[in-house]
Amino acid sequence: MISLGALPDAPLGVAVSGGGDSVALLLLLHSAGYDLRVATVDHRLRPEAADEALGVAELCAKLGLPHEVLVWETPDFKGNLQKAARESRRLLLSAWAKRLGLRDIVLGHTLDDQAETVLMRLARGSGVDGLAGMAAVRRADGLRWHRPLLGVRRADLRAYLRESGVGWVDDPSNDDLKYDRIKARRALDILAPLGLGSERLAETAAHMRRARGALEAATLALAQRCAAISEAGELTFSGIEDAPREVQLRLLAAALGWVSGAGYRPRFTALEGLLDSCLSGAAFGKTLHGCLISRRKNEIVINREVSATPAMGPLENRWDSRWEINLKDTKNLQIRALSEDGLQCCTHWRDSGHSRAALLASPSFWQGGLLQAAPLAHFGHFNGVKLVGGEKGFYDALITH
Repeated sequence: MISLGALPDAPLGVAVSGGGDSVALLLLLHSAGYDLRVATVDHRLRPEAADEALGVAELCAKLGLPHEVLVWETPDFKGNLQKAARESRRLLLSAWAKRLGLRDIVLGHTLDDQAETVLMRLARGSGVDGLAGMAAVRRADGLRWHRPLLGVRRADLRAYLRESGVGWVDDPSNDDLKYDRIKARRALDILAPLGLGSERLAETAAHMRRARGALEAATLALAQRCAAISEAGELTFSGIEDAPREVQLRLLAAALGWVSGAGYRPRFTALEGLLDSCLSGAAFGKTLHGCLISRRKNEIVINREVSATPAMGPLENRWDSRWEINLKDTKNLQIRALSEDGLQCCTHWRDSGHSRAALLASPSFWQGGLLQAAPLAHFGHFNGVKLVGGEKGFYDALITH
């Protein structure tokens, strides 16, 4: 019997493409009695996709399950098509789940998918984090994404479907060697006789996840000892020189990601170069990953780079990925970084206790081309501006959830 492990006793969203893995997942969840909502993403990249989505809808109707088709409206993307398709799928599923009030989405990735992921990341020179592979549970976009089949072989799922008398669709791109994942799949067939098969690579991922956990704990301990965070979003470190280099790199990467709001790390070579500059005291006015990095006495100081913040635009509840905006009177107000011209209007900004660099990138509110408020620079009467998650948000960013 295929085990799904522990899943929440709550309504679950299930992503079902019509392929063998996701169809098997759907049947297993339904047989186990979970309360399900089903979605199929149609990327409109193949003419057969609409019929495949219809097939999933018919299966859901037989099972008495609600089903929706989510369509990618802009499939004429130029660049890395598979990456763009993955991102669109995540965004579409996230919006769908939130609309239905769901907190959990279940995906059909298997042990074979895990092995292919690890092999591809190994080929790219990934470190511990990349080789840790996919997590069984991951938090993103305010949702929990579950992969309960990471310990199950693809062949076992298809055997289960045959026994159940349920068919599935094979995507023709699964045989197209122009995709790295298919190359990795073929390579695993060649490497298996050497003992480097899917099970072994999945074991490697498990080892790396444990190693990542230990490194993250060390990074968190260093941050709690050495980091300070201002209400204006300035992040400073002091006393990290004696920490292991890997922990230093992790802390710096996390800091850049938190200050910039980016969901990915900077390139490793650039990160290493920046760390060397910081430790040598030569990091005055350097920029990386949408951040401004400098030294202040014995401190490494990281602020948001003003030129990387969003242009003037309508007021939103969240600005520049890391500011919560909660204003009662927002009529005709626009928001942007305070910048030099705005700071010149703030004659008492030094009373705020915040650095000039932090204030330049802080949120400010404008109307008719005139500055109305810059809360962190002590200008105007608006409040309701704070960092998303506050100081705790930074520490949470150090740990994989």
